[in-house]
Amino acid sequence: MNDIVTRYLDTWNATDEALTELLATHWADDCVYVDPLAEVQGREAVAATIQAVRAQFPGFVFTPVGDVDTHHQQARFQWGLGPAGEEPIIIGFDVVVLDDDQRIRDVRGFLDKVPS
Repeated sequence: MNDIVTRYLDTWNATDEALTELLATHWADDCVYVDPLAEVQGREAVAATIQAVRAQFPGFVFTPVGDVDTHHQQARFQWGLGPAGEEPIIIGFDVVVLDDDQRIRDVRGFLDKVPS
């Protein structure tokens, strides 16, 4: 599951061609992504959401914060978003649920720390 979380964060940090490949490899066709600012279904919609976030925060990277907690086909973890090598400006908490093929099927995200 730690590898899945790593691939998940890699997806959020990926550029166009790598993003398409990571989504095709690690995300289910009918994946769902929900957070306080977005609710989308399918790889194309997830890609558009990721691209919008990357455009809003150019040069920022997603990094793991703390340990990954897992059981069954799900993982929960915190992530940070900020300039590379610096303290994250935004911190979130996600729960990722896998399908039977070990691909990301469902993501539920929360924002724990956002700038005012």
